[in-house]
Amino acid sequence: MTTSTPISTPSMRRKAGIASFVGTTIEWYDFYIYGTAAALVLGPLFFPNASPAAGVLASFATFWVGFLARPIGGIVFGHLGDRLGRKTALVATLLLMGVSTLAIGLLPVYDDIGVLAPVLLVVARLVQGLAVGGEWGGAVLIASEHASKNRRILYGAFAQQGSPAGQMLATGSFALVAMLPEEAFLSWGWRVPFLVSAALVVVGLVIRLRIEESPAVVAMRSRGTTSRFPLAELFRERTMLVVVSVGACALVAAAAYFKNTFALSWAVNDLGFDRQVFLNVVLISSTVQFFTQPLGAFMATWWNPRKVVTALLLIELPLFPVMFWLISSGSFGLAALGMALATLPHTMYYAILAGMLAEAFPARMRYTAISLSYALAGTLFGGTAPLIGQSLLAATGSIVPVVAYSLLIVVVSLLSARWVLARGPVPDDERVPAPAGSAATGSTA
Repeated sequence: MTTSTPISTPSMRRKAGIASFVGTTIEWYDFYIYGTAAALVLGPLFFPNASPAAGVLASFATFWVGFLARPIGGIVFGHLGDRLGRKTALVATLLLMGVSTLAIGLLPVYDDIGVLAPVLLVVARLVQGLAVGGEWGGAVLIASEHASKNRRILYGAFAQQGSPAGQMLATGSFALVAMLPEEAFLSWGWRVPFLVSAALVVVGLVIRLRIEESPAVVAMRSRGTTSRFPLAELFRERTMLVVVSVGACALVAAAAYFKNTFALSWAVNDLGFDRQVFLNVVLISSTVQFFTQPLGAFMATWWNPRKVVTALLLIELPLFPVMFWLISSGSFGLAALGMALATLPHTMYYAILAGMLAEAFPARMRYTAISLSYALAGTLFGGTAPLIGQSLLAATGSIVPVVAYSLLIVVVSLLSARWVLARGPVPDDERVPAPAGSAATGSTA
């Protein structure tokens, strides 16, 4: 006998949405402050013997390390979330992120302990990557699975709002400490944004401990349909869907780091922008994202999601080159305009992405599937974005190859997202067909 999925009350949906937003804001704040620090201070503090350009490359390499760990975090916490529940996994990821971020703020630098300093930095960044690899999928699901079926894209956008909110907090905190004299900023000021994270994590934990478990998980437990090995089942049944989902996530994984990490370093180190001035450019871009991003989820809820996504990503194609061109002008106003314009299409697509992927996989493997897809995209396209951008810039002396690479990523996401959306949503309890002769029925991947 099967049991229908429990109905979430308005109060439960509201608490789940708030918990999703607050938790992801804290997680992304922690992750983004590292990217800002990598662009501004980690090179001279942890790699002082390298040239300025090589120091930036080395700090971007440690930045990428966090992305290398994200697929592992997606697998570990995805398994935990599919087996034991979304809430349990989300509490664990928030604790892990808080501890690692606090550790970075307390690390001695190279002049204090030598080569051990960058080693410890890499270890802390790996732990950050594990945490954020498991965070995103759970936050998306705790909100979207509490929603009615025709509102999952809309509720999934609660988790997506944590990214611009976290970026605003991260950039704002560094903009404040960047006002310190250079010596104070390099000695202790850069640590403040990391140390503040401890208080934010406590707030996030209090909120998350009060939410109800996802109705889809409750239903799986009552039916006895929880997967024992969701990762194995995922690759046995839906390998191609995972591959294409990685492509769908490519743009949103890379765009933020092209703009907020690579462009920050390029503007300050190559174009002569004042550090605090360009941090304000990034802050304006993040503010624009925060207020306009939800429009994408509303559009995809009321209109055809495939057509909405196609239009947004086609618009993005000319706006990325325009952004780099306007930044190269050296004007604060033009740089802010370029960043804001390029932000609009891909962030509205980002609002759609969470619910889109959640609807593509059945509940028994959903946490593992969307976490792994998003984390792999982060590893392949997100963490490498500033590293590849800086390498192309250093090798050619031109921004044109960087622009070309960013446009290639837009095309990959456009084609992949259209493929995923063409398949349509699947039921929470969908099963693939059993071998011939079996009584089991279902739909195939």
